Amino acid sequence: MNDAVSKPAGEARTSAGDNAEKPGRDYSETLFLPQTDFPMRAGLPQAEPKLLQRWEEGNLYKRLRETAAGRPKFVLHDGPPYANGNIHIGHALNKILKDLVTRSQQMLGYDSNYVPGWDCHGLPIEWKIEEQYRAKGKNKDEVPVVEFRQECRAFAEHWLNVQRQEFKRLGITGDWENPYQTMAYPAEAQIAHELMKFAATGQLYRGSKPVMWSVVERTALAEAEVEYHDHQSTTIFVKFSVRDTSDVSLSDASVVIWTTTPWTIPANRAIAYSKTVAYGLYKVLAAPEGNWAKVGDLYVIADKLVEATMKAAKVDAYERIRDLDPAFIQTCSHPFHGMPEAKGFYDFAVPMLPADYVTDDAGTGFVHTAPGHGADDYITFINYRQVFAEAGTAEVPHTVGPDGAYYPSVAIFAGARVLDDKGKEGDANKKVIEKLVQAGALIARGRLQHSYPHSWRSKAPLIFRNTPQWFIAMDKTVPALGNKTLREVALTAISHTRWVPATGENRINGMIENRPDWVISRQRAWGVPITVFVREDDSGNVVELAPGPNFAKSDELTARIKASFAESGADAWFEGDPRRFLEGLVDNPSAWTPVYDVLDVWFDSGSTHAFTLEDPEHFPGLAGVKRVVDGGKDTVMYLEGSDQHRGWFHSSLLESCGTRGRAPYDVVLTHGFVLDEKGQKMSKSLGNVTAPQDVIKEAGADILRLWVAASDYSDDLRIGKEILKTFVETYRKLRNTVRWMLGTLAHYDPNAPIPMQMPELERFILHRLAELDGQVREAYAEFDYKKVIALLSAFMTSDLSAFYFDVRKDVLYCDPASSETRIAALAVIDAVFRRVNGWLAPILVFTAEEAWLARNPGASGSVHLETFPDTPAAWRDDALAEKWGRIRRVRRVVTGALEIERAQKRIGASLEAAPELYVADADLRALLATVDMAEVCITSGLILMEGEGPEGAFRMEDVPGVAVVSKPAPGRKCARSWKFSTEIGADPDYPDVTPRDAAALREWDAAHAAKPAA
Repeated sequence: MNDAVSKPAGEARTSAGDNAEKPGRDYSETLFLPQTDFPMRAGLPQAEPKLLQRWEEGNLYKRLRETAAGRPKFVLHDGPPYANGNIHIGHALNKILKDLVTRSQQMLGYDSNYVPGWDCHGLPIEWKIEEQYRAKGKNKDEVPVVEFRQECRAFAEHWLNVQRQEFKRLGITGDWENPYQTMAYPAEAQIAHELMKFAATGQLYRGSKPVMWSVVERTALAEAEVEYHDHQSTTIFVKFSVRDTSDVSLSDASVVIWTTTPWTIPANRAIAYSKTVAYGLYKVLAAPEGNWAKVGDLYVIADKLVEATMKAAKVDAYERIRDLDPAFIQTCSHPFHGMPEAKGFYDFAVPMLPADYVTDDAGTGFVHTAPGHGADDYITFINYRQVFAEAGTAEVPHTVGPDGAYYPSVAIFAGARVLDDKGKEGDANKKVIEKLVQAGALIARGRLQHSYPHSWRSKAPLIFRNTPQWFIAMDKTVPALGNKTLREVALTAISHTRWVPATGENRINGMIENRPDWVISRQRAWGVPITVFVREDDSGNVVELAPGPNFAKSDELTARIKASFAESGADAWFEGDPRRFLEGLVDNPSAWTPVYDVLDVWFDSGSTHAFTLEDPEHFPGLAGVKRVVDGGKDTVMYLEGSDQHRGWFHSSLLESCGTRGRAPYDVVLTHGFVLDEKGQKMSKSLGNVTAPQDVIKEAGADILRLWVAASDYSDDLRIGKEILKTFVETYRKLRNTVRWMLGTLAHYDPNAPIPMQMPELERFILHRLAELDGQVREAYAEFDYKKVIALLSAFMTSDLSAFYFDVRKDVLYCDPASSETRIAALAVIDAVFRRVNGWLAPILVFTAEEAWLARNPGASGSVHLETFPDTPAAWRDDALAEKWGRIRRVRRVVTGALEIERAQKRIGASLEAAPELYVADADLRALLATVDMAEVCITSGLILMEGEGPEGAFRMEDVPGVAVVSKPAPGRKCARSWKFSTEIGADPDYPDVTPRDAAALREWDAAHAAKPAA
């Protein structure tokens, strides 16, 4: 065994001979100094992999399930990361936080199962394969779709394996050998099945409306796939000549609009105004020669915005003619109306329509409306469809194709591009502006820096464009949902879910209240196909859907497709004609058209509950989950970053509510993002990235876990070298406390009879354990890990190391082996160790296991197979705690006085002192008289005195009525315990020690004399 460096009676120990008055016996071998193989230097980077290997070889996950069999289940359903690269610090935060949940819930008495999962489909992975193709000069469109999909699968599988090892290295426990994957054949089959449920219940429909579109990636994007960045746009002020009006004085006037997307002008079909904004008719009185805005022009503009508009148009002078209500203008003419090269394409009427979203905060107070290129614009079209039809626009126009170029049918601008293949601005804006100038319709232009949607993958700006897509309806009354809408069911489910922090409920509630129909189709190759068939009329409208609410054999068709996918995966849809699934179910399969779009990857991840929590064949550890909502007692938690209110939490909620009428979770916990030490976003270019792999290599995974646990995860977290240094220091203190307990317990005999009446000091520590037991359990139950760390750090550094252990070292090291006080102290330290190590286990998984093994050498078990130790309620003694709280406040005054003596070099150690302690309050003085204050203050003596104390005595403002006068301890220094005493030599057999130490030596000598020589 290695002797631990420690402090007998609070002081550094070398050899008794160094302090005896004359050379004598070396008493160090008679002291019960701490002995342990648990090293002071953790060496976590080297020690942790060995523990991981031990857990793997012992199949810890399987043993956890066996140990917890029959308990209520607490399932943390994993939000799937993308299998497309090494993990980063955000992954580490997320996975460690999940592990804190599962491990602590297991130790609280649940069967807390964790099945890790991965998102394997979707644009992030497909994009990586396309990048590889481009680097090799290959064209994706020339490769058979199944071959391309197989390359995507192989890529995902590679990174899944890489990430699995990186996650395991963080100390995450789970079913790593049997994770769920969205690309697994059974999973693809179930995803398709979930989609077909929406189709069969009438919630799925094909519609044509503007969606956010990536020209670079050639696909629609959901809101969750969009980032907003600053972008500089060209702005234009355009006049639309009044066409039909009941006010003849307006026949020469123009309505002025302002837009940041000049390229959408060819798609304009209306102008929107507000019923609450004040408008006026304005006349240009003076303008420079050749100016776009001409003298005599009549403009209709919002009063609040006219000054800024005229300034932009370089108008020198203007006058307000009168108030004007836009309702008196029925229609205007398109700016390109009558242009010969347009050949009548723009000769339709442009109606004036009221809209709630129009304001006078910017622009002109009028909103140029292109129904194919904006959500508000589209809603206006839907609300006034008949007006648009009468004006010559029966359907939402298609003007821009998937490549960002105007369709050939768009007069004047056919082929011009809004964005090119790299996401750079094309020639469309320039050409539109040139034509507006030629038409005399442009009065001003400018530039605007503003927040604009970009693809989260390519980082390129997006456009809104009208495309046929597949949607799940939010506001359709569905018989299968109890004649409620999906929106209504989802909002109810939100209110039945526990949100941590509680603000998450308001956030997702607002998103569900205001979200449009869910666009679930993507024009990509790597994903689960939308496994439906459509029958169309001559106009391309969907007449019937299979499976669908009117398709008699929907169940059989669904079963066929699901069985095929379960056997050979979703590739089955692309490997032959999908209409083979219709054979025998319809008279003429060729009359039906299969859909080849793939599902939005958020639909994949939103369906994960269906093929993990409800699939006991592939995930037996989750078999039998019966949630409270279903009359059971099991709990399902989802835990992800706060951005997932619009991502995974959102899609999972809609998917489950649309197919099961309830949320897939009972508890949802969200965390913030990781920033650098200055609060900035991490970036390789800034050099401020903290990689979890680097932290583990330098300090160990337990340091990362401590950082996660001690941080307020409800907000953004910061990390960096300096921050990690503080956690290394915190860890060092915790480890050394554990190490001292292990070393001291080397002398503990669990069979020794514990005194019937524990000393007060031990009973106080037992009280603290009982108090902490309730607090720690509650904190873990509330997922408040920073409180756990705060409680345990304070207890281990203040109550234990700086007080209890310091006070008891003299007894533990120097008392006879038979001392009842020493036996009681060892029993209490054993109780402390078992609880503290258990409470730390979910956080410091490696250190707690290392300590458990040091305490139980040769054992085959694990601290992680245990539950938190039961703590008797009888240990709680609030009156005793109040008493010792008062004693410790007085002790602070004594130790403060002794620190000054040390600093002045009047003493070297506290045992050289025997201070006078003055206490004015009689009750406090009587309380102090019931304990050995010299022992409590680690001095060789202490005299308790009445009164305020003399002038010049040491005092502390926050402990009134207490004063200390330092005095040297009388007598000689004990060669064994270093206490000063006038009784040294009272026992002639041991002339250089105190009577207590003589008794200990006599007992030690007798015990060792009885042993045969080695």
